[in-house]
Amino acid sequence: MIRFLENYPALFIKKEKILAIADLHLGLEHELFKSGIVIPPQAEKFGKTIDELLEKTRAKVLVILGDVKHEVPGISYREEREIPKLFSRLIERVKIVCCKGNHDSFLERILPKGVRIYSSRGFKIGKYGFFHGHAWPSKKLMECDYLLMGHIHPVIEIRDSLGYRAVEQVWVRTRLNKGLIREKYKTKKTGRLELIILPSFNKLVGGIALNKLEESELAGPLISKNFVELDKAKIYLLDGTFLGNLKLIKASS
Repeated sequence: MIRFLENYPALFIKKEKILAIADLHLGLEHELFKSGIVIPPQAEKFGKTIDELLEKTRAKVLVILGDVKHEVPGISYREEREIPKLFSRLIERVKIVCCKGNHDSFLERILPKGVRIYSSRGFKIGKYGFFHGHAWPSKKLMECDYLLMGHIHPVIEIRDSLGYRAVEQVWVRTRLNKGLIREKYKTKKTGRLELIILPSFNKLVGGIALNKLEESELAGPLISKNFVELDKAKIYLLDGTFLGNLKLIKASS
C-alpha cells in the first residue's frame, strides 16, 4: 500500500517500510544568495522534517529520487559542507538509497559511505521502481507495478473569480501506456505500470503548473513523448484533497 503523508511532500510504502522523497535541491540557498536573496541553510530544517517522518512511519529505508544537491554543473562549498553532515546523521538511523538526478554531479564524492547510489536509470525494490525522471528508466523497472519519479516539481495554479492566484504542490497519479512501453523496451512483459510523480521536497525550487502547460513542454523523455496518460492523471493536494483528473482541471482553469 502506498500512502501519501498528509501535508508533507513524502510518501510511505508500508509493505517495504520505505519513506520516499524527491528533489531536495540542497544548496539552492547559495544560488539565491548570489541573486541577493538571503535564506538560512535548509539542510538542518530538512533533517528535522525527515526525522519526524521516520518517527511517524517507522520506515526502515529512506529513498531519495534524485536532485539531492542543486548546483549544476559542479558543486558549491555549501553543498560540500552541509550535505555530508546531514546524511552522516541520517544514515545512523535508516538505510538510505538514492538515484542520481540531473543536478547530482559529484554526488558520490560528498555522500558518506553506506548510502547506496544508483544511476539516473533507477532501481527497483520488490514491485516498486524508483527513478528521477530526466532520463529513460531502466528496462527492469518496466516489470514493476508501481513507478515513482520526481524531477518535474508538479504544481497546480488556481485562480478565483477575483483573479487571486495560488500555486499548490500536488501529487500526480497515472499510468504508463503499456503498448508504447513494450515497443520502446522491446519486451512483452510489463508490470501494472502505475506512475506516481512526487512533489519536490524543497518548496523553494518552484514547480511546473501542469494545468497551464502542454505535454510537449514537460521535461523528461517518459513524460514528453506520450508514454504517460497525463490527461487521465489524478491530481491530489498535499492535504489529500482530490482535485480530479488533469484534463478536467485544465478545462476549468
